[in-house]
Amino acid sequence: MRTSNPVFSRFTELARRGVGVSSDVMTVRGTAMKALMLLAVLAFSAAIVWQQIASGRTDLIMPAMLVGGLGGFVFAMITSFRPQSAPWSAPIYASLEGIALGAISALYNARFAGLPQQAVLLTIGVAAGVLVLYRFRLVQATESFRKMMLGATMGIALFYLGSMLLSLFGVNIGYFTSSSPLAIGINLLIAGVAAFNLVLDFDRIEEGSRAGAPKQFEWFGAFGLMVTLIWLYLELLRLLSRLQGRRD
Repeated sequence: MRTSNPVFSRFTELARRGVGVSSDVMTVRGTAMKALMLLAVLAFSAAIVWQQIASGRTDLIMPAMLVGGLGGFVFAMITSFRPQSAPWSAPIYASLEGIALGAISALYNARFAGLPQQAVLLTIGVAAGVLVLYRFRLVQATESFRKMMLGATMGIALFYLGSMLLSLFGVNIGYFTSSSPLAIGINLLIAGVAAFNLVLDFDRIEEGSRAGAPKQFEWFGAFGLMVTLIWLYLELLRLLSRLQGRRD
């Protein structure tokens, strides 16, 4: 089975090979608990950065975004290619991403007060809604669904990468600063893809549990969920800011 979340792309293969086998096995409940732990770590580091910036330390915004973003990317790669490192690398990833998200959220809040809180609540609501759809099998991770999500996610990644490369040469496509109906529509579509990637994440966690993956894979599964939830939050934050910008 495949998933468009690169964190889970080798999950089944590694589980079958028994990487880091222990006396305990992975469970859905255990993965959920570890995901909550990672979210708590992320929220704690984000709150510290947010508080510092709110108290007037606006000089911390760019350093926090750079250190948190680049550091988070490095530890995301470490965890993705060495899943057995997830028990220690995933919490570090969560703390670094919290630093970046705290700065980004404070930046959005300075323009639209209360917007990050709305984005957090909307992320929780969307994730809960997708989980309900998955639990009642109203949406299933079929092979065609996986292929569709894989293609969409790769297309979005290429779009972001291409936009970044063009910006280095002074070419601005306008999407990231626009509040036009087209930009809102694209943003909504990307947020939808991020949300439905959760279906694949839930399915992969259940698959790992059924396959008797090692207990430490709970951290790897929780890390994968974190990657998708952070992506979803950022897309919803951007979407809400565009909608608010059109009203002002």
